[in-house]
Amino acid sequence: MTIEPIRPRPFHQVDVFSERAYRGNPLAVVLDAEGLTGGQMQHFANWTNLSETTFLLPPTDPRADYRVRIFTGSEEFPFAGHPTLGSAHAWLEAGGVPKTPGSVVQECGAGLVHIKHDGGRLAFAAPPLTRFGPVDGPTRGQLAAALRLAPEDILDASWLVNGPEWIGVLLASAGQVLALEPDLALMGDLKVGVVAPHGPGADADFEVRTFIPGDAMVEDPVTGSFNAGAAQWLMASGRAPQEYVAAQGTVLGRAGRIHVKAGGGETWIGGHSSTCIRGEVLL
Repeated sequence: MTIEPIRPRPFHQVDVFSERAYRGNPLAVVLDAEGLTGGQMQHFANWTNLSETTFLLPPTDPRADYRVRIFTGSEEFPFAGHPTLGSAHAWLEAGGVPKTPGSVVQECGAGLVHIKHDGGRLAFAAPPLTRFGPVDGPTRGQLAAALRLAPEDILDASWLVNGPEWIGVLLASAGQVLALEPDLALMGDLKVGVVAPHGPGADADFEVRTFIPGDAMVEDPVTGSFNAGAAQWLMASGRAPQEYVAAQGTVLGRAGRIHVKAGGGETWIGGHSSTCIRGEVLL
């Protein structure tokens, strides 16, 4: 499939989940996607070679401020975390005015997602998990083999589905997470996030890595959707406090920081965003 240039459209590339520009997870944002087909969006998302690209559209739900479609290099997601924060950042920077002051409402395939300002960062309310619970024995064995771990190294493994079909794997230490050299062929089509606590003195409470075999970015630099699911899992099981910071992207040379806070019946996932590229794209 080819894309013939139709017209110039405003375009931002935003770095998400890091206070330092170019150290988080980049996101391509097409701010006016009216008239584009899903196929054209997918083709452009594949071309950007980023973990995700978003396309902003007028909302169909009157409660929403805008609608977003989220694409990886190979598929469309109903929800994803860093595209949510990056899209909201770009929309506000481009002059978007929320219907309710101080609260942005995003419409996406998973429904309405609420976004607020929190300590100089944007934060989204984690969508509820639509599938949550331990994986079966064969899947747990596959995870151990794919991560090159002994079965007993996996303290827990759970489905954490909130759009993307994540499996969360809990290890004992951040050092184990950082040392992973997974066999992606054995991982098959599983989307896997691995998390473990840091020891005293670290500037983050948990270390996270996520793997999506077959995607443009096999290891995602920083992943809001997985951290949103992992936060609900870790808090519900008493393994994490009601407020903590997770680090991600360390082995990729990034400095991702995900700020997690429970409050008001919601789990909020926050991070800093900064625009690195601003201009037009022909689509």
